[in-house]
Amino acid sequence: MSLNQTLKEVTERIIARSAETRSAYLARMRAAQGKGPARAHLSCSGQAHAYAATGADQDTLATGTAGHLGIVTAYNDMLSAHQPFETYPTLIRNALRASGGTAQVAGGVPAMCDGVTQGEAGMELSLFSRDTIALATGVALSHNVFDAAVFLGVCDKIVPGLVIGAQTFGHLPAVFLPAGPMTSGLSNDEKSKIRQQFAAGEIGREELLKAEMAAYHGPGTCTFYGTANTNQMLMEFMGLHLPGSSFVNPGTPLREALTIEGAKRALSLSALGNSYTPVCDVLDEKAFANGIVGLMATGGSTNLLIHLIAMARAGGVILDWQDFADLSDVVPLLARVYPNGLADVNHFHAAGGLGYMIGELLNAGFLHPDTKTVAGMGLEHYTQEPFLTDEGLTFRPGTTKSLNEGVVRPATEPFQKTGGLKRLTGSLGTAVIKVSAVAEEHHVIEAPARVFHDQDEAKAAFKAGEFTGDVILVVRFQGPKANGMPELHSLTPMLGILQGKGHKVALVTDGRMSGASGKVPAAIHVVPEALDGGPIARIRDGDMLRLDATTGTLDVLTPGALEREPATADLSSYQHGTGRELFSLFRRAVTSADTGASVFGD
Repeated sequence: MSLNQTLKEVTERIIARSAETRSAYLARMRAAQGKGPARAHLSCSGQAHAYAATGADQDTLATGTAGHLGIVTAYNDMLSAHQPFETYPTLIRNALRASGGTAQVAGGVPAMCDGVTQGEAGMELSLFSRDTIALATGVALSHNVFDAAVFLGVCDKIVPGLVIGAQTFGHLPAVFLPAGPMTSGLSNDEKSKIRQQFAAGEIGREELLKAEMAAYHGPGTCTFYGTANTNQMLMEFMGLHLPGSSFVNPGTPLREALTIEGAKRALSLSALGNSYTPVCDVLDEKAFANGIVGLMATGGSTNLLIHLIAMARAGGVILDWQDFADLSDVVPLLARVYPNGLADVNHFHAAGGLGYMIGELLNAGFLHPDTKTVAGMGLEHYTQEPFLTDEGLTFRPGTTKSLNEGVVRPATEPFQKTGGLKRLTGSLGTAVIKVSAVAEEHHVIEAPARVFHDQDEAKAAFKAGEFTGDVILVVRFQGPKANGMPELHSLTPMLGILQGKGHKVALVTDGRMSGASGKVPAAIHVVPEALDGGPIARIRDGDMLRLDATTGTLDVLTPGALEREPATADLSSYQHGTGRELFSLFRRAVTSADTGASVFGD
């Protein structure tokens, strides 16, 4: 199948736009490659410091002839998705030692849970934690004693931060090792209904907590298709996972075998062997285009419209939201995973999963087949599935037929002909919207605005019974410069209740929504943000707004509304407490959402 023309054109313009920055980045990586790991050139004292705690591996490291693997881990046992990583370093060290290699934990990076901090002050650190993770990765690898690295991370900001950090050391091979999703518990749909019942005052907190504990019940990633699982999808579409490894449950023999194989594969790709594949060569313009296609075809998290841009820029690749919009117009939606459907990621994996989807998209010309990956040259490797046999881990061709067309469909019979995310432009600026879970009758909302400077204000108005008709909630001063751009997912239950009463409802904000963005239309990531005096700062209560996800527009209809002076807000409550005072430098330095909301600038 020939390459889709839009994919070809978008990729060509990404390559042209990135020519200068990509060339400069690759020149730096080639120079670092030429120098090689520094451990052979360390002073005796330096080597002694580096190897002092390695026990039986000291002699092997001192000779400098064996491959040495760095492990960068986001382990903590508060995050269910990261708790399984506790045992990975010992597993990896033992496996590599048996094959003549060595491994050390190079360093740890922080990992926070957006599920815990939703609606809380800690959420204002969430986006900034991505760049903190990238910085911590740089520190971890700065000793420059490794031939390759593996990265242990799953969730929302952790994988993007690790990818940014890995590209700073892009001359090294990098393999990402996932932990996998928890087994299925209380269905996501039932959990959502109970949350709405609680928000409506129909049940108490004891019943709500019981339901939440039944949904989030063990080690592994949350099973809905939010940002964490979107990250895992991207790592396969972009060639940084082993094929079929994203959604294998923790604590299983196959999960352990994939972890061991991933570590061995990383060392096999180092400059010591004949298959040198540094991460700078894997994450090129075509890989990022493939990632965008995967995001659209799966109806993935809106957060990746920020993270992919930041990840790409770390390797000199310049993406913009128009690239996403153009690919969304042609890439079919092939998956229905909650909140876009009733299935969870375990059901998706069982129905054929990523391997089936990649095969369908390759056959339809929607993916570049000729990308380098950690599994070898060509994305065709990612149509395979891992299996355990008496001889050990093996990869076989995956299914070429969907095993449940209610969950995943062929490219010839998609759930919809366009992707799950769209760009919005108009007199209110530029924004993005996730439409894969929004019913068609809610794609166009025209209604009066109610304006809030805080999500708590909006929730208080709801509890006071102030929403009695059609409404577009405008929640502003939630951008990266104002308060770190928190997710406003805690507004979802009340918005769902209003929609369920028959009102036309939408959200417009310069903040973010979770990867669990659902059935209520939400124009998010509005640029320019209110703190920069963007049009969103000029809206007043009662102004008529129109959100049209069909034409991709976002406008204020009230004459003269945008001629007003922009509103201001008292942001002092965002400056202190729960660690926020430590991130004032980040708030001052951060770029806009459409350029990755990064503190690393251009």
